[in-house]
Amino acid sequence: MSDLPLVTILDDEPEIREILSETLSEAGFRTMSFGRAREFEAALQVVTPDVCLVDLSLPDKDGLTLVHRLALEQGAIVIIISGRAQVRDKVTGLELGADDYIIKPFDPSEVVARIRVRLRKNKPAETSFNIARFADWTAYFDRYVLEDKEGNETTFSHAEGEVLRLFLDSPKRLISRAQMQDTLGGGAGESFDRAMDVRISRLRTKLREDPKNPQLIKTIYGAGYIFLGDVDWS
Repeated sequence: MSDLPLVTILDDEPEIREILSETLSEAGFRTMSFGRAREFEAALQVVTPDVCLVDLSLPDKDGLTLVHRLALEQGAIVIIISGRAQVRDKVTGLELGADDYIIKPFDPSEVVARIRVRLRKNKPAETSFNIARFADWTAYFDRYVLEDKEGNETTFSHAEGEVLRLFLDSPKRLISRAQMQDTLGGGAGESFDRAMDVRISRLRTKLREDPKNPQLIKTIYGAGYIFLGDVDWS
């Protein structure tokens, strides 16, 4: 039983928590439900969820702040489920590290499908590795940490890690926006483009790149991006 993926549900509406919990349990997931952010944060001290479903309109804490913390500290897949349908809310959520954004009202089966897609994307193949060395950096994807040559560590979010792994898996090859969309999913159009721009900008900052002349992650205007470093996986 403990081998089943754990999905935490944070929503202040009991009916939504019940529907999601029942649907996910029938689909083969373990679930834990919370109506308040403080209860959820206390549980994170003793459990490690695989997926976090988070509503933005919480009575005791800003949901976007919580999403940002989850993305940086937990390494879990974060999916926002919200009644906020404006593009700017979706863009902000993705920029802060969410992996997906589902608008209420929703079909519970869609939530299950989105979770399964994300888990497949996040699951390494048997032959894949979790440590990559490039330039003066080592990326630990099992801990979501970048380490410089002096041993100083900088954390990165799950969403940023998806982008970084995509680059490191295909060094010195052009990666188009369409390829990023096919591989990473999580939206389309303006919201996806904006989210990718922000995640790449944050990766450049963490890699201490010159924003005017980055040496590792290059923008090829009108075409996409290319990672110029040599990569050694282990």
